Amino acid sequence: VINPQWQAVLDVEDVMQANLLAAEADLIGGEVFNVAGGWVITLNELASTLREVTPADAARGWPGDLDSRLAEPGHVDAGELQVCFGAVTSKTHHAVGTAAQERRPLFVEDLEALPKRSRIEDAMLAAGYRSLVFAPLIYQDTLIGALKLVSPKPGSLNLTLTPHVQQIMPLFAMAVKRSMDELNNRIQAIIKENCTAIHPVVEWRFRKAVLAGLERPGAAPREGQAGQIEPIVFRDVYPLYALSDIRGSSSHRAWAIQSDLLTQLGLAREIFQAAYRARPMPILDQIRHKIERYASDVEVSMRSGDEVGLIAFLRREVEGLFGHLEGLGPAVRERIEAYRRALDPQLGAVGMRRRAFEESLTLINDTIATYLDAEEQAAQILAPHYFEKQRTDGVDYSIYAGASLLEDGGFTPLHLKNLRLWQLMVGCGIAREVERVKPRLAEPLETTSLILVQHAPLSIRFRFDEKRFDVDGAYNVRYEIMKKRIDKAVVRGTTERVTQPGKIAIVYSQEAEAAEYRDYIAYLQSLGSLERDVEPLDLEELQGVSGLRALRVTVSLEPPAGEARGTLAAAARRALG
Repeated sequence: VINPQWQAVLDVEDVMQANLLAAEADLIGGEVFNVAGGWVITLNELASTLREVTPADAARGWPGDLDSRLAEPGHVDAGELQVCFGAVTSKTHHAVGTAAQERRPLFVEDLEALPKRSRIEDAMLAAGYRSLVFAPLIYQDTLIGALKLVSPKPGSLNLTLTPHVQQIMPLFAMAVKRSMDELNNRIQAIIKENCTAIHPVVEWRFRKAVLAGLERPGAAPREGQAGQIEPIVFRDVYPLYALSDIRGSSSHRAWAIQSDLLTQLGLAREIFQAAYRARPMPILDQIRHKIERYASDVEVSMRSGDEVGLIAFLRREVEGLFGHLEGLGPAVRERIEAYRRALDPQLGAVGMRRRAFEESLTLINDTIATYLDAEEQAAQILAPHYFEKQRTDGVDYSIYAGASLLEDGGFTPLHLKNLRLWQLMVGCGIAREVERVKPRLAEPLETTSLILVQHAPLSIRFRFDEKRFDVDGAYNVRYEIMKKRIDKAVVRGTTERVTQPGKIAIVYSQEAEAAEYRDYIAYLQSLGSLERDVEPLDLEELQGVSGLRALRVTVSLEPPAGEARGTLAAAARRALG
């Protein structure tokens, strides 16, 4: 048991010499050393000794009964020396901010006599500290921290200690840099283990949470468990969602598969027709008849599982006979070679139409993603935000923006409106980019665009089990439901989808949202990005969602003359100089 009334009292120079020796020694990383003189003294004994050696006028300046104050349980006066590390600027310390800027040690022999003290320096004086040394720690010409020595005695720390301070500054700088690197690696390892990749905008919050977990008393050696990281929640953030979808992609894919299967069945039929002509065996004609029956079924409809069953039949009952059929003559061999040449090496089946569809889909997705990434980087410069993108049969993205996402909280309503306008401008740009690559598409495909408007802020929470952000709270779940179902919405009283090629559907639920977007539409019409027609639409109810309406606008597919001044990317480039 350590008795707080017993203390080891050391001279400042002895402590500094101990630090020098420890910093210069090898192979002691991570070890803890106790600096002591081998003897102890009670605080009351120390007080009595101080009274004996201190002039009477100075002793009268001591507040209250020192003996009784020191005897209070758990009370210990400030010691002779305090060392701390941290970034210090003129905003936190008035005088020492000068030392940080000039990168030289600063000695304050008496804080009480220091003019224009900062709030922190007043607090240090109130805590009983009178003299101070502040030494900025520089590593490779970069300020990485500070060494601060304080003493309760005026003049105890003075310019005579300059050589000692200058000697230890580089050593402390190296030690701090190593500790910072180790801590950063530890934090990154925990973040990657629990959170995978984190968007740069919100990484500060994860670092803060990990640091809080590491500093928590009783933290286990393995802090990488998700339960030891405090919940990551951002409140009052504004969501923006948009989707660029391939119109009828499922039908296009099914038609491609159907066409390839009919082609492969046709090649197989020609083989058995030629084989039957070369050697009229009934079994060969029976297999041909079976192939034709499969082709008739595929031509009428394709059900789930038909493709797998048909490919298995071809490999088992058709391709398995090729070795025998090749001996029936050159006509048969020629058709077998034609069949083999038509097979896709990766699929093991005819895949020409499927390959054309997938290449066209990939080209459109790559075009959209490339354009979106470039514009999004520019938007980050003007209004930092959380951004995530998904690619399926098209590209959709979610944005969360708000002051709580930013470490400095620098987000205003103007930034939010700027992002909403940017989103509509990007929708126009995507439509034009897709139109530009259409001549290169092996399979003709059309795209549709949709923007989901939500003016009410919500909360998002990081799900450690799923390693992603999700909306927080039952009310906010409605927004996620809308995101998943909105592309299937139809105009009320019809079967017409709200999304149409060459148009952008802006889906909303409040009239104030429509009014704001009408202003954006009018602006883009003046730039020539949108045509003059605006369709107000009521939408049929979706499962769990009702009361939705939409504004549908037509994109001008010819790049407008004023596009350069109307894009955020151009504005961002101008801002960066």
